[in-house]
Amino acid sequence: MGMLVEGCWSNDEDALTDGSGRLKRPDAAFRNWITADGGPGPTSEGGFRAEPGRYHLYIARACPWAHRAAIFRELKGLQDMIGLSVTHWLMADDGWTFQPGPGVVPDPLFGVDTLWQLYVRSNPSYTGRVTVPVLWDKARGCIVSNESADILRMFNSAFDSVGAHEGDYSPPALRDEIDAVNARVYDGLNNGVYKAGFAKKQAAYDEAVGGVFETLDWLERRLSGAEWLCGERMTEADWRLFTTLLRFDAVYHGHFKCNLRRLVDYPALWRYTRRLYAHPAVAPTVDFDHIKRHYYQSHRHINPTGIVPQGPIFAFDAD
Repeated sequence: MGMLVEGCWSNDEDALTDGSGRLKRPDAAFRNWITADGGPGPTSEGGFRAEPGRYHLYIARACPWAHRAAIFRELKGLQDMIGLSVTHWLMADDGWTFQPGPGVVPDPLFGVDTLWQLYVRSNPSYTGRVTVPVLWDKARGCIVSNESADILRMFNSAFDSVGAHEGDYSPPALRDEIDAVNARVYDGLNNGVYKAGFAKKQAAYDEAVGGVFETLDWLERRLSGAEWLCGERMTEADWRLFTTLLRFDAVYHGHFKCNLRRLVDYPALWRYTRRLYAHPAVAPTVDFDHIKRHYYQSHRHINPTGIVPQGPIFAFDAD
């Protein structure tokens, strides 16, 4: 792990937690938006018009935040409009890299060896963490966004007029409900598993893991009488939840000590996850080898030996 300080790479694991041993996750630094007409988005300046071939997406198959951006690229049929690079699964002294390995797709624009070099190209004096996903603008030579939530909303609608697939996963009529569900799921589960896994004190861990299973219990109740999280259609909220559920038994249950219950112990959530996993947009985006190797080999402060467990055996395919 590590971060950039005034454009210089530095390893600083202590920056991940505060004095109470709790994970502290800073806000994303790049918050521009691609829009249909190039006008400003909710948090940005203008000038980023939706144009096929102009943008490039950098992801890690292991990362749930990057995974949901990759899914939306598939859902909206943007594969030929937005290029894709995939990092190596191991995040060690240089952070995310493009060292050769199965499933790695190198950077075709600059041939960078590490993701932090791309951040410095965008802002030579950047200070902060180097995360995925990253959406790059080839025309302006800069990062558009490294906030996955924003990238999902861009992919959802910005390219509709230039050939994206039909489908609105954040319809205005459901937006308030989607935002409320997203907020609860993010704090208690998406980020909650990390708060548990990265906790450095017992009280911080106990607090976080309690929130994880409170959220899972709430979701189980919600999905016991419904097919989708919001309304009667698949929405962004489902996909933001899915990438965490997909990883739960494989890494969060054991590696992050979220082991009160497994995903398979929740009948409604298990059926729901299997149904989403069977969606045609998902298969090209999932790499369990990258997922398991990343967590168990990268987080040496949690798993010093770097041994990757053989299990669990996955049975996600829906009946």
